[in-house]
Amino acid sequence: MDSWFQVARDFAQEAAKKSQEIAKEAAKLSQEIAAETAKKSKEIAVEATKKADQIKIEASKRADQFKSLAGDISPSITNKSVSSPSHPPEDLEKYGVTDELREFVKGLTLDTFKDFPLDNSVLEENREPKASPKSNVRQDLTKWQERHALIVLSTVPEISRFRYILCPKHMKESKFWKIYFMLVKSHVTPYEMHAMQQLKAAAAEQGRSMRLQDSVGTASSEVELVASNSSTKGKTVSAAENDIDAFLLGDLGSSDGEGMHSL
Repeated sequence: MDSWFQVARDFAQEAAKKSQEIAKEAAKLSQEIAAETAKKSKEIAVEATKKADQIKIEASKRADQFKSLAGDISPSITNKSVSSPSHPPEDLEKYGVTDELREFVKGLTLDTFKDFPLDNSVLEENREPKASPKSNVRQDLTKWQERHALIVLSTVPEISRFRYILCPKHMKESKFWKIYFMLVKSHVTPYEMHAMQQLKAAAAEQGRSMRLQDSVGTASSEVELVASNSSTKGKTVSAAENDIDAFLLGDLGSSDGEGMHSL
């Protein structure tokens, strides 16, 4: 009997010992799982943060691209003829599109155009000239101003944006360009005057060249006429000399015949 109790007690002790070992093992395993889970969670959180930052950066880049396109696409739709923003430096200088002009234009706003005091007698709103078939810049501009406007639209974003927003919702095309050239008058007038002087000089040179050609042509005609007259006179003199020779020879022949007959 005592032996049976001893066996039961040993068994109970052994079971309790095993139970403690299992509990310790389970606790240890639970701690390891918890630590691994926490580690994985931390890695996932770090990875998610990196992904979020990348998405944020990409979204910012896309937003900047859309902002840039918003200022460029609309004017390019209305100005298909102005397809390339690249112009030779000599053209930029010739038509007054300088760094000083660009800096001045940066200080302009939409209200500068909207609130500009423009006299109707100067504007002549009732006369709306047609646009050029090669561009939609108004034809009430001079040739120099038209070329300047086309270069400005493709190289100065502020003017391109102002024109797209203002025309024709707030003002007509002719009014926009009249205001623009009044605003930038002090910056572009010297270049326009220089271009006009060059055109006048070229026209005067062409006129002199044409007059010189006419003079040369007239002189050539006169020389040909003199030569022709000289040739005619030479032929007339030669014919007269031949007639005299024939007359003299004829008289001499008659005299010889009469002498011989008398003998």
